[in-house]
Amino acid sequence: MPKRPLIALSLLLAGIVAASAQSKSPQMTTATYDDWTVRCEVRDAVTSCEMSQAMQIKGQAQPVSQIAIGRLTKADPLKMVFQVPINIWIQDNISLVIDESTTAVKANFTRCIPVGCFAEADIKDDMIAKLGKAEKGGRLEFSDAGRQKIAIPVSFKGFTAAYEGLNAKK
Repeated sequence: MPKRPLIALSLLLAGIVAASAQSKSPQMTTATYDDWTVRCEVRDAVTSCEMSQAMQIKGQAQPVSQIAIGRLTKADPLKMVFQVPINIWIQDNISLVIDESTTAVKANFTRCIPVGCFAEADIKDDMIAKLGKAEKGGRLEFSDAGRQKIAIPVSFKGFTAAYEGLNAKK
């Protein structure tokens, strides 16, 4: 069964969108822009797209975390959704840091399910521009259940091209 985009999955789990058991299998497309991927899904004549990056540990097939950016419709705000492993300290925020001292995005955890914990934040055009200009890699910061700080590297290579590709799909 094909994976639905992270944004759509996250919104589904939050109860924002409802899936129809009778709907046809979705049509999916993907495009890769260096370290970022744009995925689109057409279901019941409605297209939803997102750009995402999955961070993996060498030698493991499953990603340790994911970041996705997208919106369900043109009228909806742009969202950034983070997925991290379970066994985290959910009272702390998750932060996307773009250099040693700049926290670009902070988000509150909204829910945990067996596949991971999710946090989301609205993201504005000025933040997209700042992320696109990040020359060095950043990091995703959160705390595990033992309150130990975790930092996972994030690449911004291909971010601007992926964002342009995301907007071209709408």
